[in-house]
Amino acid sequence: MPESPSLKVSNVETAYYGRLTVLRGVSLQVQAQQIVALLGGNGAGKTTLLRTIMGLIPDQPEKGFVEFARQRLNGRDPEDIARLGIGYVLEGRGIFPELTVEENLRLGAYVRRNGAGLAEDMTRTHSLFPILKERREQLAGTLSGGEQQMLAIARALLMRPKLLMLDEPSLGLAPRLVAEIFRIIMEINRAGTSILLVEQNARMALSVAHYGYVLESGRLVLEGSAQELLENPNVQELYLGVTRERSVKGYKRYKTKRRWA
Repeated sequence: MPESPSLKVSNVETAYYGRLTVLRGVSLQVQAQQIVALLGGNGAGKTTLLRTIMGLIPDQPEKGFVEFARQRLNGRDPEDIARLGIGYVLEGRGIFPELTVEENLRLGAYVRRNGAGLAEDMTRTHSLFPILKERREQLAGTLSGGEQQMLAIARALLMRPKLLMLDEPSLGLAPRLVAEIFRIIMEINRAGTSILLVEQNARMALSVAHYGYVLESGRLVLEGSAQELLENPNVQELYLGVTRERSVKGYKRYKTKRRWA
């Protein structure tokens, strides 16, 4: 494992409009070529953390720092951060529905300083997402939810990111498409891209991640290898749908609840 992390977040505090503090002393790392899962319930601050890293919240963080590839990100605008090699796929995809699939993809390369290698990257993208090649002249707004998610990821990849941040990539997708999205995430990582993954489907996230963090009410409360988190009783109960019960003999046993589709 490399000595220095690809991404380092240190004691970050982020507040909206200078009043409501959402992140409270958050520190985490993403090593080069790692998948790191960030778990937590609604309102925990997961999206706020990604937006803070990407420079999308003005004048934030209030405290602490974000560093990527040994460069401080505090005070940089999102385009500069993207040029350093961070791609960000928003929750809800953020595609342009009135543009074609091909036009959306080409927008992903806007931060590249020249077009060298773009045709090759487009070919590689079509190989990874063959359905997008088939639909390249189709309006993006007419794609299915799963196809739109693939388009959003593919567009981010055309920036050639060293780190790809994904916010709820499985949201609203059928189980078959969820499995396909996570297969693609693993393939992207095997090709050398680090990934910071925010995902409510905790079981799927930890099944592909190397390391994970749990965020509650703006604070990190737990971290460990993906396997350690999968085996942690608190994570099992809160995020994996496993509840602890006592048998008549007083021994603890576990029963799976159907909380995750």
